[in-house]
Amino acid sequence: MPQLPRPLVPTLALALAVLGVGAAQAQSFSAVAPTPAQVRPAVDQAYTQLLSAPQVQKLLEAVKADHERSVDDLKMLTEIEAPPFKEQKRAEAFLARMKALGLADARIDAEGNVVGLRKGTGGPGGSGPKLLISAHLDTVFPAGTDVKVKDLGNGRLAAPGISDDTRGLAVLLSWLKVLNDNNVQTVGDLLFVGNVGEEELGNLRGMKRIFADHLDIDGMVGLEPAPDGSVLILGTGSHRYEVTFKGPGGHSYGAFGQVPSAIHGMGRAIAKIADVKTPSFPKTTFTVGTVSGGTSVNTIAPEAKMAVDIRSDQMEPLLETEKKILAAIDQAVVEENRRWNVNTLSVSTKLIGDRPGGRTPPDSVIVEAATRANASFGHKTLLSGASTDANVPMSLGIPAIIVGGGGKTGGFHAMSEWIDVTDGWKGAQNSLVTVLGLVGVQGVTQPLLEKRPPRAN
Repeated sequence: MPQLPRPLVPTLALALAVLGVGAAQAQSFSAVAPTPAQVRPAVDQAYTQLLSAPQVQKLLEAVKADHERSVDDLKMLTEIEAPPFKEQKRAEAFLARMKALGLADARIDAEGNVVGLRKGTGGPGGSGPKLLISAHLDTVFPAGTDVKVKDLGNGRLAAPGISDDTRGLAVLLSWLKVLNDNNVQTVGDLLFVGNVGEEELGNLRGMKRIFADHLDIDGMVGLEPAPDGSVLILGTGSHRYEVTFKGPGGHSYGAFGQVPSAIHGMGRAIAKIADVKTPSFPKTTFTVGTVSGGTSVNTIAPEAKMAVDIRSDQMEPLLETEKKILAAIDQAVVEENRRWNVNTLSVSTKLIGDRPGGRTPPDSVIVEAATRANASFGHKTLLSGASTDANVPMSLGIPAIIVGGGGKTGGFHAMSEWIDVTDGWKGAQNSLVTVLGLVGVQGVTQPLLEKRPPRAN
C-alpha cells in the first residue's frame, strides 16, 4: 500500500483548479466537488446515461446485495498470509474464486500475478479499449504473522492486511460476480488482476510483468484503501540502495592508525548525505533508513552497511539527488582513506529498489470519469499522490488512477490494521461506476477510454 494519499503540491494548483480544487483546500484534504459542467460534455453525458439505465441500477443493487458475501471473501483471503515474495497461497485462493465466479481461463503468470480477462463486445468498431482493474495480493507482514480476523463489532474487523489491500481483492471478486450474474456486457475488455510485488522491496515486479506481457492495455484503475472521493493521479518514484563499506579490520588499539574503519567511512558518508539539498517542489526526499556493521566494541570494523531511500514526484530531481548521494558516498571513502594514508577502504552500491514515477494529467478522461462518478455519489474529489502500482503505467504514459473500494480503514502496516465495512458497498458501487463509464456498457454507453496503439515490446 501507498502512504496515505497526500494532496498534490502547490505548483499543480492550476491543474487542480481545472477540476474545482483549490490548492489550499487540497492541502487540508478537502476539495470542491466538480459539477458536471466542469468535466467535458461527453463525460457528463455518458454518466447521465449510465446511471439512468435500468440494467446499471440493477447492477448497483446487486453490489449492495453481495456485500455480506464479499465480506466473507475478505475474511477468507485475509487469513491467508501473503508476505512479499511469498504470495502464492493467496494467489491460488484468489484464482480459485475468480474461476468459480466465471473467469474459467484465469491463470497465474510467471511472476505470480493472478490474471483473468473478461472480454467486451468491442462495440461498433469491433475493438473496444482494454482496462486493467487491479488490487495487490501482498502485504507488508512477514511469514508467521497472526492474520486471524477479529470481529470488533458494529461492522469493524481487524487483522494485518485486511484493508491494505485485501479489501481491494474482495471488491474485484464482487464486481466479477455481479457482472456475470446480471449478464452485463461491457464494450471494452476488463483485465482482472491480483498482482504481486507492491509492498516493500517487491519493486512493483508484478505490475511491471503485467505491462510487459500485455502491450494493449489502454488504462488502469487500481483499488487501494482510500477516503471516499480520493483519486490518486501522481506516482512518486523511488530508488533504494544497499551500500556496503569494506576494509581490512583490526584491533581497536593495536591497529589504530594503520587501517580505516568501515563504520567511520559510513559515518562520513551519512554526514555528507545529510547535507544534500533537494527542491521543495517537486517534493524530493532521501533518508539513510538502516545501518549495520562491526564485530565488537574493540574492533576496527571490517564491514558496514546502510540502506538509502531516495524519492521524488518527478524523475529528473530524483536522478539528480541520486547522483549527489552516490558522489557523497565515494568522496567519504576517499577522505577516510586519506585520513590514514591508505587505500584499503572500499565501497559498493547495489540498487535494491526501483519504482518509476509518473503522472496522469488531471484533465484526462480517466480522471474526469472518476470525478464525475464521485459527484454522482455525493463525494468531493481530492487529487492525490503516492507510490503505488499505478506508477508503472504512469511511467509508460498510460492513463492510470487509484481509487478506494469502500469502507473506512486505518492502521495500515500495523498489527492493529482495521476496516469498518459498514456501508462499504457504497464505495464499491462508486468505483465500479467509474470503471463502467470508461469501458462502456453494451446498449447504454460507448467507452470513454480511448483505444491506444499497441506498445512495442
